[in-house]
Amino acid sequence: MLHVVQPGDGGVARVVTDLVRAQLGSGLRVAVACPPGTELAAAVRAEGVTPYDWRAGRNPGPRLVRETRELARLIRGARPALVHAHSAKAGLCARLALRGRIPTVYQPHAWSFEAVEGTTAALALRWERWAARWAARVVCVSEAERRTGETAGVRARWSVIHNGVDAERFAPAEAEAGPGSEPDPAAGGRSGGPLVVCVGRLCRQKGQDLLLAAWPAVLAAVPDARLVLVGDGPDGERLRAGAPDSVRFTGAVADTAPWYRAADVVVLPSRWEGMALAPLEAMASGRPVLVADVDGARESLPPGHEALCLVPPDDPGALAAALGRLLGGPEPRRTLGREAREHVLSRFDVRRTGAAVAELYREVAGVRCTEHREPIAQ
Repeated sequence: MLHVVQPGDGGVARVVTDLVRAQLGSGLRVAVACPPGTELAAAVRAEGVTPYDWRAGRNPGPRLVRETRELARLIRGARPALVHAHSAKAGLCARLALRGRIPTVYQPHAWSFEAVEGTTAALALRWERWAARWAARVVCVSEAERRTGETAGVRARWSVIHNGVDAERFAPAEAEAGPGSEPDPAAGGRSGGPLVVCVGRLCRQKGQDLLLAAWPAVLAAVPDARLVLVGDGPDGERLRAGAPDSVRFTGAVADTAPWYRAADVVVLPSRWEGMALAPLEAMASGRPVLVADVDGARESLPPGHEALCLVPPDDPGALAAALGRLLGGPEPRRTLGREAREHVLSRFDVRRTGAAVAELYREVAGVRCTEHREPIAQ
């Protein structure tokens, strides 16, 4: 089977890498078409899969016809029994190239029409409504994402499969890096006040501008608080301009796990999502999270955490107030973090996600795995 992916970095790349690893382990023959030189291309190569170079840009544009033709050529060469297209651009090109001739699974990873405005949003929505006929199944990562599509008029054969994370990789390691410590020795060890960490691509979707707008009010309540923005992206230069000394930008990092372990609170003030991976990874690390109430956020939180850990989107004032409350004392954070870790182990283990996707492949194309195990309850 063939994964078609654009973008080749960020959360989508991590989801696809986890799926590829699980599918190889269960006996499937797996191929991946993605932009060369990306995080995903390197990751699947490390798993033993040589990716097909698909030179596709993130957004539709003048090269769309060429990108679709190139993908059709790659698909003919790969001869897959099933194509799994990830995100809007891959879903656009794959469905145009195939038009249902091969069983096609489309996974939006957040709807394209939420990412844009005006005429562009209307065109994106019209396309999603039309192209749903060419997907054997549309996979949403949360019930909220499915409801958004359904409410917008997308009529599809739906499956909801929650994102999952590697709970072992993101396990707490207090002996290595306790709450409030820095994973980078050059940053001064455990010096300084409570540490807030935001992991994500520096872009409008992830809402780091909202976090920076809220930060002066956080400092007014907790003067020694520190903020670290982990990641890079198109808004990096703008976000760095004028940021106070209490804010650090790491740029892209190879491993986010140490930053989760170092945090007192992990925050993601996204404007839209399907179900973000960063909060799940943070909770697997035993850290409390603060998230904007977009698709997937409520479903990802442990029961009872909404009052403290969920804020309205696009609201810096509410974000600042919630952060101030969470930074007020360590003991409530420890309790929230412990409950968060237990919640991820019970509901968001990556093995559970892999098993659900394998069952979906069997349903839509008769693709069977030799090994297909649910995680043991912990």
